[in-house]
Amino acid sequence: MVELFESVPNFSEGRRTDVIDAITGAARGAYHLDTDADPDHNRVVVSLAGPRARLVEALMATIRTAVEEIDLTDHEGVHPRVGAADVVPIVPLGAASLDTARDIAHELGGRVWRELRVPVYFYGHGEHRTLADIRAGRAAPSLGGLDLHPTAGGVSIGARRPLVAFNVILYDIDIAGARALARSIRESGGGLHGVQALAFELSGSRVQLSMNLFRIELTTPGDVIAELTRRGVPLGAEQVVGLSPAIAANAAAGGRLLEGRLASAAAAAGADATEARGDEEHIALANRMRREAGQLAALRADQDMILAGAERAAALIPVLRAAGVHNDELEALLDVAARGMRKAITEPTAAVYRARVDALDARLA
Repeated sequence: MVELFESVPNFSEGRRTDVIDAITGAARGAYHLDTDADPDHNRVVVSLAGPRARLVEALMATIRTAVEEIDLTDHEGVHPRVGAADVVPIVPLGAASLDTARDIAHELGGRVWRELRVPVYFYGHGEHRTLADIRAGRAAPSLGGLDLHPTAGGVSIGARRPLVAFNVILYDIDIAGARALARSIRESGGGLHGVQALAFELSGSRVQLSMNLFRIELTTPGDVIAELTRRGVPLGAEQVVGLSPAIAANAAAGGRLLEGRLASAAAAAGADATEARGDEEHIALANRMRREAGQLAALRADQDMILAGAERAAALIPVLRAAGVHNDELEALLDVAARGMRKAITEPTAAVYRARVDALDARLA
């Protein structure tokens, strides 16, 4: 089966819609899953997926657009940054490996330096520096000299496992107290396993705890909320930035499930191919696929909907075959989506819906 990878590039622009649209439009060579812009952080997170070659081309196009459109000498925002195209993680999906993701990161980084002359920092799996090292100036670029690009800075590229970027608004606490809380909850500070945390003061006198949960098998957003509640921290709105794997999702990830968006992208691509066949029957089927794409993209993050999403993703594979538009990429997207959602089904849910779960497992066998 085709190996698939996700990339979640972070660009230092979250306010100018024309630039955000240009970056997103440049990614059309891959499967576009989501664009999530934040004006306070002045940052946009774009979620893409695809096989190696298509993903690299799409990422090159988005990075090139960012270099052309973003000038860091005239940039404001609360989030730390090193470059216009600031961070470009490569994440293996399904059976793809971290080692291959690292190879992709190095291929992409080599092209960024050769073609754009933007210095590249490699981080993550197989490397000897972290994003914190890079942002603190403790690491030199892996490619390029010590002098960064005059307007685009540098770009950090690396392989990592799936994570959840999770923010929560804090009440009745000032920024100093929030920073102390962030230090105490980090893994490096003896807090929760797999948590990186910063505190930011946003517009409107809001204080935000901003986290990356990078060991989602150990700590989920629900675990973080439980710990903050145990400590008596008054909490406000929760936010998932980008997309969340279903296995780590809480209510804040409603409409932002990674697997739902993967299945949606496959359904939308299948609809386009089906409509192109031109006859009335295929056009009607394409319209049904587009409705399905919209519903899969908006899946709520609860057990009933995740199970239904897994079933629908698996069921789309024979639909594409019947329509005569099946291909290995679309099947891989749907297979990864269905298996990821199946993995998120808890044993109590499986016990309640035993017949449905057994039928799903048989289809995925």
